[in-house]
Amino acid sequence: MLTTAACTPAPKENKVAAPGASVSGTVELWHFFTEREADAIDQVIKDFESTHPNIKVTVKSGQDDSKVTQAIGAGNGPDIGLSYSTDIVGKFCSSGAWVDLTPYITRDKVDLNQLNATTRSYTEFGGKRCAMPFLADAYGMFYNKDLFAKAGIAGPPKTLDELTEDAKKLTVRNPDGSLKTVGFLPLYDFYENAAAHLAPAVGAKWLTDDGKSAVGSDPAWKTLLTWQKNLVDWYGYDKLTKFKAGLGDEFSADNAFQKGQVAINIDAEYRLAFLKDQSPNLKYGVAPLPAADPARYGGGYVTGNIMGISKNAKNPEAAWELIKYLTTDDAAVTKLAGLIKNVPTTTKSIADPTLNADADFKAFIDIFNNPNSSTTPPSASGPAYQETFGQFLVNYQAGKVKDLDAGLADADKKVNSVMQLGG
Repeated sequence: MLTTAACTPAPKENKVAAPGASVSGTVELWHFFTEREADAIDQVIKDFESTHPNIKVTVKSGQDDSKVTQAIGAGNGPDIGLSYSTDIVGKFCSSGAWVDLTPYITRDKVDLNQLNATTRSYTEFGGKRCAMPFLADAYGMFYNKDLFAKAGIAGPPKTLDELTEDAKKLTVRNPDGSLKTVGFLPLYDFYENAAAHLAPAVGAKWLTDDGKSAVGSDPAWKTLLTWQKNLVDWYGYDKLTKFKAGLGDEFSADNAFQKGQVAINIDAEYRLAFLKDQSPNLKYGVAPLPAADPARYGGGYVTGNIMGISKNAKNPEAAWELIKYLTTDDAAVTKLAGLIKNVPTTTKSIADPTLNADADFKAFIDIFNNPNSSTTPPSASGPAYQETFGQFLVNYQAGKVKDLDAGLADADKKVNSVMQLGG
């Protein structure tokens, strides 16, 4: 009876098998990774199969959120989805596309305290935990040591004012006034310069306590936007957009930071693997995001990959066994972090001496652990509230918003509108 139950789709009540039930059969995992990172997943899946000989895992790589969502909606989704975006949690939890994992967690006595508060917050929504964290990303700052030395700058900026000062010193213009080298490219639509990634610099909040938009009421947003616009205006918006248009793709060997065209860049720990592979001779340093308030220095933006069981999973018990292994087995998490070069998410894996031996990687582990780090809160509208605010920011930096206070108030209304639609 138990073996049969383990191979049938989970009912709407999300009942789980009794403890100790024999779990077997095939489980299908879809993930978004490709090439080197997909190979890393395959290695750890082999480890899982060797310790769970009755479970066979079928892996389908290169599957983004939209493909997973469409497949689930059509009734032929995978047993497990691995997403690159925490922003999808609100949608998946509220719609039931991913099932509530609480019954499995309770039955197997999984200690969620081995995960830090940030990862716990972005894997649940509306009282439902429909996801578990699969590695994390911590955002900080990369800086070009040779360009810093040439400009006479001793170390990385720790405040936004210092970032402005250093950006100006590091900028080189051509004889015609166009930009040759940019100290820091402040446009919101450049590489990783999303509002979410910069918000921790000022401690800006996205939502009020009652779940409404806070972009118009939290003064920290005005602090961030004013700082950014002043720097954009110093460069000249038209000059910046022209310079940006000539830069290479973010994830190619022609990345502007890797080519020495931008001296300071906001990015995450995964850039370390790209630098090693594509720009082994570049002399760089890593540091936390500069902060408006020096007391907040040390933090950054934290996000990560997430895993969940589809509502139409054919083998939910085997799916849970694999998710539990990939997200709570310390050895598996440590191995994945080392191979993919993402931040591990369990207490013991975060403290792994081998991972911490790399000073640059440790800098991102420290950002991940810092109490001033923050993430974007889940919403039933998914990333729509961030995208809506992002459209406002692009217009603002282009000089199309004359009154910032009125503009933020209007952005507030638009964000609330899309969040209501999403709900």
